[in-house]
Amino acid sequence: MSINQTGVFVKEKIRIASGQGFWGDLPNAPLNQVKQGPIDYLVMDYLAEVTMSIMQKQRMRNEKYGYARDFVDVVSSIFNEIINKGVKVISNAGGVNPGACKDAILEAADKAGVSGLKIAVVDGDDILPDLDKLIADGHLLKNMETDEPVTTVKDHLLSANIYFGCKPIIEALEKGADVIITGRVTDTGLTLAPMVYEFGWDIEDYDKMASGTIAGHIIECGGQVSGGNFTDWEVVDDLVEIGFPIIEAYPDGSFCVTKHEGTGGMVSEMTVKEQLLYEIGNPAEYITPDCVADFTTLKLKQDGDNRVLVSGIKGRKETKTYKVSASYIDGYKLSSTLVYCWPDAVKKAKKAGEILLKRADNLGITFRETNIELVGLNACNEDETELSKDQNHLNEVQLRISVYGDSREALDRFGKEIAPLILTGPSGVTGFAGGRPKASEVVAYWPALLDKAAATPRVSMYEL
Repeated sequence: MSINQTGVFVKEKIRIASGQGFWGDLPNAPLNQVKQGPIDYLVMDYLAEVTMSIMQKQRMRNEKYGYARDFVDVVSSIFNEIINKGVKVISNAGGVNPGACKDAILEAADKAGVSGLKIAVVDGDDILPDLDKLIADGHLLKNMETDEPVTTVKDHLLSANIYFGCKPIIEALEKGADVIITGRVTDTGLTLAPMVYEFGWDIEDYDKMASGTIAGHIIECGGQVSGGNFTDWEVVDDLVEIGFPIIEAYPDGSFCVTKHEGTGGMVSEMTVKEQLLYEIGNPAEYITPDCVADFTTLKLKQDGDNRVLVSGIKGRKETKTYKVSASYIDGYKLSSTLVYCWPDAVKKAKKAGEILLKRADNLGITFRETNIELVGLNACNEDETELSKDQNHLNEVQLRISVYGDSREALDRFGKEIAPLILTGPSGVTGFAGGRPKASEVVAYWPALLDKAAATPRVSMYEL
């Protein structure tokens, strides 16, 4: 323990473990983080932009859905560590229905005979029900890329959620929460909040706020910073049992990126640097609801095996707006594949694509966009200049055709044209399975800004 500037005793360090980098990440990762070594906090990020729309669709079908239901299993498996060892869990697994997520965990705890569990729900981020009032009050929620007002897509909206920061999570911790379930908060806020709470940081100390923000950015993608998806993947030891990252944070704002001893993967300056570059724009202006972090000021130092010390971070005051992530239905898409074999695999696949589009034209089917790509030739690298010099060597190539349009019915009619090509097009085709492809909705992204004064996060406490 040490004493901070206000005379309060604070811990010398805390260990914040990442348990999920996205909804669908390794199922055993959070349990391993709790069981394989000491941690104080388990933070789990489930939400990407498209995830909110998926959850909203689920909630529309069943009012008890709309959250990451596997999160309930995670919490249920570590009730002992939460109650008896003091491990706190923070996650945005609540999605568009954090209240239902809370109900499911309380039900699981009751069945397990758990008592004394305190759960906090952070919500208020879902502004879809309040959209008419916000628009009437002059909040146009203009698209950050096109400057169009949200009214142009309002009737097609699936979701509209504010990115809250760390403050409501801090409030929940101050109220004694063991498990904190949020809606759409920033990935970085999940990690920043316990650092502010444990070390008594002033939220206007923007250097420290930036440090906690960057710590959160480093572990938000789970195993991506501990050797997963790494450029030099061949030097990484044991990706089978990859250890997820841990932030070992200190009161002065510095922290170490590490992982549990004896686990696979690797934490090095290079793995950390690659993660630092993930999904950022101007590195000197990483904008969050809590601060503006300057990535160009940080210093990295290898501090032992699988330990990287991060220090020297500078930050500035936060902006006066929240970012809003909205999604809306914007037409329909359909995709299908066929595999063509040697000889002349590329030539046959190209011809097959031409035939399909011509047949669609003959049927009067129109599209907004079409895309034909040959997996094995140009699906990842659209410039086939070099490859085209010697295409005869390819023993097989996969034709992947995708179409995008306004009519689900028209796209479904086009889907009926794929299988007939097997007997009415070029020879040597295989790989068609799964029945006729069906059109599905295209969910488009609508980023906007909203004055912070127009929205307030809510923190509700529940105890079993």
